[in-house]
Amino acid sequence: MTSKQLEMSLFGACVVRGVGPSGFEITGAKHKALFALLATAPLGRCTRAFLQEMLWGQASFDGGRQSLRRALSDIKKVMGPVFDSVISANNTEIRLNLAAISFLGSPAQGEFLAGIQIHEAGFKAWIAEIRRDPSRVLPLLGVSQSAHGLSLLPMVSVLPFRLVLGDAQHAMLGDWLAEQICRSLSRSNLVGVISHLSARAVTQDNADLGVMQARLDIDYCLSGSIRVLGTRLYLDADLIDARQGRILWTRNFEGDMRDFLTGDSAAEHELVAAVGRSVANEALQHASNRALSDIEDHHLIVAGVGLMHQLRLKSFAHAREMLLEAIRRSPRSAEAHAWLGDWYVKSVFNGWSTDIAADTQRALDATAKALDIDPENALSLMMDGVVHTTLTKHMDTAEDRFDTALKYNPNEAMSHLQKGILHTFRDETDLALQLVGRARALSPADPYHYFYDSLSASAHLAAGNFQTAVDLCEASMRANPRHHSTLRAYVAALHNLGRSEDAQAAAQSLQRDQPHLTIRSYQTDHPASDRRLGTMVAEALRATGIPEGV
Repeated sequence: MTSKQLEMSLFGACVVRGVGPSGFEITGAKHKALFALLATAPLGRCTRAFLQEMLWGQASFDGGRQSLRRALSDIKKVMGPVFDSVISANNTEIRLNLAAISFLGSPAQGEFLAGIQIHEAGFKAWIAEIRRDPSRVLPLLGVSQSAHGLSLLPMVSVLPFRLVLGDAQHAMLGDWLAEQICRSLSRSNLVGVISHLSARAVTQDNADLGVMQARLDIDYCLSGSIRVLGTRLYLDADLIDARQGRILWTRNFEGDMRDFLTGDSAAEHELVAAVGRSVANEALQHASNRALSDIEDHHLIVAGVGLMHQLRLKSFAHAREMLLEAIRRSPRSAEAHAWLGDWYVKSVFNGWSTDIAADTQRALDATAKALDIDPENALSLMMDGVVHTTLTKHMDTAEDRFDTALKYNPNEAMSHLQKGILHTFRDETDLALQLVGRARALSPADPYHYFYDSLSASAHLAAGNFQTAVDLCEASMRANPRHHSTLRAYVAALHNLGRSEDAQAAAQSLQRDQPHLTIRSYQTDHPASDRRLGTMVAEALRATGIPEGV
């Protein structure tokens, strides 16, 4: 394997320097441009004539040839013996050994070759084209686009909101509010968020949407304006598809200024939730009736997860195809492997698996692969914990995974939720309620909030808070009536409130969706069958007519 001799950063300030003790750095603008032209060319090869035209096109042919020869000589003096392992040349072409180069950075760090000013017409046209679509560069570098961002997730940028009405004291409010929304969105496992500092820098440059998309490599942009009238704040927001320049929606939000400043504004939470829902819906619409090969990278995982949550067998099967395609395109995406592990968990838990032992092992293999790729990835750690909670029933291992996930990302909502369920299964209801409450507070951007309501209902059921459990089940079922765990908790909560007829009606709905459900199968499969929650559910199912089974 070729060792890395050179490292290059092509986005933002261009850097070309030696690795390790050599310590050299290429500083001339045309010298760095020469490396960039070679690095972005197929196989790292350019003809001498092409390089002469791009960098010395205004000179005569002989003058350009001499300038290129002199540039190579100057570069060799700087690089010393490293030169021959990185650059090779003959009479017609020059080749850059891409295997010897480590490429750093991403489009989020600035525009392509920022600050390089070369006035040759060919070079200006080339650099402008790449700045319009920097993703074109990444495959030529032999690196997937997802490795330079946040895996295969859609990227969102929140621009500082413009103050259009208010006093001087409110001047920084739009910037502060955008930063708060960035933090809320970043807690989602289904979107990546460009740093607020990067978004602010682009705004200060007065870049238009096309330039912004190129520089930040974003898929969606949230922008708008604020008005302050007395103690009320009015926010007008636009969510824009940055690649197409299309406004997805324009919405108005308002609330008390103090609530916005304390981060406790219902309007702000609804705005964040609206972004999450829109990104999920866009992915599903994009993927609908398209061949896998035609689905854009940033839609694959989100659409796959969305299809999983529809809880229909046909959609569920298609979700697996999307996740496998995501892995095929980006085999080093820890998130893609983690979500595949979740697919196998849901396959077993929903009763769709035809080989529970094999699918349990596949789930373990998928999350293990995710952790091999990135041992500190909070999503992968959490999903591995879910496998051990739900399928292997190794609760101590699961708890360790959740604790480690929260160590790396204390605001990871799903880790709080799943850890809360683990403590529910252990009859540790006080801690469980704290954790699921924290999860719900941290998850406004999650488009599948029904899942938080459902698992929170189970925690309240185990704690004896039957009416709260009913309320949470009903909220969950309004969003997704197909989740079997919700229906089971609903039957049990209604039964314990003495609402026998309602409990029986709910049990009949459950039996229509799960015709093979029996008390025996529930007790065999459920991780908490021998705990308070499991006993309570089994008693309610028995009382409402679910057969005992054999």
